[in-house]
Amino acid sequence: MLDYPSLAAVAAVVREGSFERAAAVLGITPSAVSQRVRGLEERLGAVLVVRGQPCEATDLGRTLCAHLDRVRLLEHDIAPALGGGVLAARERVTLRIAVNADSLATWFPAAAARFGAATDVSLDITLDDEAHTAARLRAGDVLAAVTAEREPVQGCRTLALGALRYVACASPAFARRHFASGITAQTLGAAPYLRFDRRDFLQARWAREAHGIELAGPVHWVPSTHGFLDMTLVGLGWGIHPRVMVEPHLAAGRLIELAPGHRVDVALYWTVTRLHAAALRRLTDAVRAAAGEGLVSAV
Repeated sequence: MLDYPSLAAVAAVVREGSFERAAAVLGITPSAVSQRVRGLEERLGAVLVVRGQPCEATDLGRTLCAHLDRVRLLEHDIAPALGGGVLAARERVTLRIAVNADSLATWFPAAAARFGAATDVSLDITLDDEAHTAARLRAGDVLAAVTAEREPVQGCRTLALGALRYVACASPAFARRHFASGITAQTLGAAPYLRFDRRDFLQARWAREAHGIELAGPVHWVPSTHGFLDMTLVGLGWGIHPRVMVEPHLAAGRLIELAPGHRVDVALYWTVTRLHAAALRRLTDAVRAAAGEGLVSAV
């Protein structure tokens, strides 16, 4: 049988990043937190927390923290029947999920708002590329994820949500400077463009599909969805943006769409662990409803 108070100390250290902040959250001293963590490690014969700035979980530590998350969600369902007993008195339950940045900047807040209005469970959202959020599930870091992977994850179910539609945009001044003679393989290949990070290949995909070329121009790295849009507006480079974010700027003439006839759709899925917890069901319902309103039908 696991020592859950000690496991809660491990989870708090990993979540907060230090023994001192974990102690403040748990309402005990840092020394008591350290004793609980060290005692559990000794009983299991394994290191659970790598001490550092911040502290991080080992593989076994992450597995046990994920187990604790599941236990807390299930306990949360039975807490009302205890009439304010020991489970009801515990810290607020947190549900850890992974979401890609563009979803978080567009349609996902509506899902979070629906969920927040229906439950007292907190969300702990991890940002990652949609092609990599499923890996967070496999590693046990989160209990659900918005992902571009339709392949099943063991112990989870995957639901199609729709597609986030992207358009290629540039500022009028940038277009006059770099595309005065039109958007050709030569001008597009030489024009500066934006990338979110090293895993962002949307610009390359658009250029290949729309013009049959491989991009070779200067790259500016902008790891923020809103910053990406701001840099496009000021003319640093051209880039691919969620259509819903740029529609007001296109209508106002602050941006122009490059090759309006060609857009990129990224199909998204909701992959959630098969845990029969009410909070996960409510979150899944909220995500599907928001996706139905904010995404386009996937082809």
